Amino acid sequence: MKGKIQVFAGSMMIPVILLVVAGILIGIGSAFANLQNVNALHLGWLIKEGNFLHDFFVVINSLGFMVMRFLPVFFAVGIAFGLAKKEKGWSALGGLVLFLGLNTIINTMLSMNNLNAETTTVEALIASGFSDLDAKNYNSLFGHNLGIFSYNMGIFSGLIAGVVASIVHNRYCEKQLPNALSFFSGPRYAQILNFVAVIPVGILLYYVWPFIGNGLASLSNFITASGLVGTFVFGAMDRALLPIGIHHLIAFPIEYTSVGGTMLVDGTLYEGVRNIMLAQMGSPEASEYIVRNFTTGRVLFHFGGLPGAALAIYFTAKKENRKKVASLLIPAILTAVLIGVTEPIEYTFLFVQPLLYFLIHVPMSGLSYVFTEMLNVSIIGTAVRDMFPNLLQTGKVHALSLLFLIPAYFAVYYYTFRWAILKFNIKTPGREDAAEESQIKLYSKKDYLQQQEHAVAEEVVIVNEKDQITGIIAALGGKENIKHITNCATRLRVDVNDKNLVDTDDVWVKTLDAKGVVRNGNALQIIFGTHVITLATKVKDKLGMD
Repeated sequence: MKGKIQVFAGSMMIPVILLVVAGILIGIGSAFANLQNVNALHLGWLIKEGNFLHDFFVVINSLGFMVMRFLPVFFAVGIAFGLAKKEKGWSALGGLVLFLGLNTIINTMLSMNNLNAETTTVEALIASGFSDLDAKNYNSLFGHNLGIFSYNMGIFSGLIAGVVASIVHNRYCEKQLPNALSFFSGPRYAQILNFVAVIPVGILLYYVWPFIGNGLASLSNFITASGLVGTFVFGAMDRALLPIGIHHLIAFPIEYTSVGGTMLVDGTLYEGVRNIMLAQMGSPEASEYIVRNFTTGRVLFHFGGLPGAALAIYFTAKKENRKKVASLLIPAILTAVLIGVTEPIEYTFLFVQPLLYFLIHVPMSGLSYVFTEMLNVSIIGTAVRDMFPNLLQTGKVHALSLLFLIPAYFAVYYYTFRWAILKFNIKTPGREDAAEESQIKLYSKKDYLQQQEHAVAEEVVIVNEKDQITGIIAALGGKENIKHITNCATRLRVDVNDKNLVDTDDVWVKTLDAKGVVRNGNALQIIFGTHVITLATKVKDKLGMD
């Protein structure tokens, strides 16, 4: 079950990548489409209302908002694609069919009960006997999806459609029919069954969504009312669940659904803190970004905490090993600061001594969210690659507190990690005894290849990307042992038939350039970094999977 949840969490990252692109488009487009901002940047002589450049940036801005407007559709297609085991394109089409189908069924049933865009306005509901508050709450249940009047389910409608479509597809995409009906065999048969499956799903949602919607509203109110305690719990859980790969399930509802709150920006209602901040980025009227955004806290350990921990690991290493330790830590820290992917450095001390991770890093991460919220820090992005829009609209940013918070976090992590490593003689990289070195020390690919010249054991040495792809398949027990393979932002996620055929962590780290392995029965997550999407594509090509 946990393995299926991990696969689902990884699949959610497929449509989320579109929001990264949307953020870039909105950041650039809104900065130069807003003439007040253009004048503040002293570019009024170049960009004027109605000229080619201004029109170009208006188009760019609109393209970014398009992603947010149709996000539920992208989730329906992306989830169905990510959860499919084969013939992924057919499954993605099924996700779209389910999405449109369930909204059409809900629309039809609403019409049967005289509920439409006109009869569910706040004014019409008050006229029919609703109180002002009840009318507003009831009105919030409804919205439009691709022009279809239906419940306002946000991305949940896309999630439901994608999951149902993938279940139908995986179950029936290989179904063979008699020769007379063979044209409708395989994935075509699954498409036919999607029209069957959507009927009970749509009818069920018609009756249960009002209760779910009210429940989500209550959960949102609880998170809001819990204040800094809720903020700390969110931040700590986000890191605590990282080792088992389901941390996305904590952040996701806050960032992209009504659980994280709703806000009216330029007349449009946005759900989730990430969507709200992107809307504020593109709004000429918004004066600042929301402070309680459940993301800014990451800046403290991306830029301060993790570099401090890395420096502590470096200075507690044996002097003769520090050069090698630096070659391992510097790329990991640059990845965290520049790209925002923290797993390489976090797994460095997680695998060596989990107590460093859970007793120091996890609570300090929770506090980082608390401190930034207490000091009203509001900024777009948690890594260098995401922060360019802040330079274009500095008036919306409140980040002066980071000038002392980041150094403070650096110092706390450095001294805390240094004390713990020395006090308990933790074998972080560079501190291993000679007899333990091969078991505990984390090697870079270059270090390992140099070491192999003197190794006694015969192991596969990966010398180029082609050999690495072959080595990954072999380390998973061969083609016949691989049931399903996909990826998230940094991990290769694999289901195998026999876990005993999968090679040891040492082989993955030392010969295949992985940062680590998370095992849960026959479900594995092999951490490679942000280039994993390329590796996954080439592995699937080699296996003949789509």
